[in-house]
Amino acid sequence: MSNIAIIERPTARPNLQLVPDYADETPAAASSDAALPTGATPRGFALYVGFDEVKAAASGVSLGRIVEELRRTLATIAPDAETYATVALAPAGAGGRDVDVVRRALREPAAVARTNPEPEPEEQGRNVTGVLVDISRKRVIIDGEQAGLTYKEFELLQYLVLREGRTIERTELVSSLWRGQDDEDAPGERTIDVHVRRLRGKLGDFQEIVRTVRGVGYRFDRHADVVIHYGHGTPSPDRF
Repeated sequence: MSNIAIIERPTARPNLQLVPDYADETPAAASSDAALPTGATPRGFALYVGFDEVKAAASGVSLGRIVEELRRTLATIAPDAETYATVALAPAGAGGRDVDVVRRALREPAAVARTNPEPEPEEQGRNVTGVLVDISRKRVIIDGEQAGLTYKEFELLQYLVLREGRTIERTELVSSLWRGQDDEDAPGERTIDVHVRRLRGKLGDFQEIVRTVRGVGYRFDRHADVVIHYGHGTPSPDRF
């Protein structure tokens, strides 16, 4: 099942807390500042849409077209808003309301809390044989021991992991991982090769998960001995 969520992409990544699900509140309660955690301020919203490809086709549309129409409308009423869209993937035949399946697939905290929780990352780290890429805590555990990745090495690995199976060009890695730097301060594409080489060295026997696509860039390939802990609120890759 494939579904859609439209999410505002913040320009920075502070510690974000999601306010209660507005769909379950009255209009008055949804707009009340009392619903916000202390010290928090709204930065955007998530709209979870339960609508698989079969239903979309029956309605004469596609998921991609729905996303583009929503973006076009948003650009008209809020031209400065940034958007982020992803497809929610769930096992074929997953039961429940479509929108609830979407919320679970995209790891919306309130929906996840109603299901069996994941093992705590610390427990995963102690018991894992192979590699644990813990995105929620920005660390990599190899055979129970934490790998000494630098901040930028982890950011590079995370960027590839969140776009699993897609080849990322060096130019995209430079523009995304060194965003906001002046052109004269931004590294060249060969700097990416240096970071990848160092990253692979620290991955040891599992360095093949970062695959070189000759003449193009790099790709993360899933390995049977690699576990990814995304955590709550981790952004999904942009699919539209």
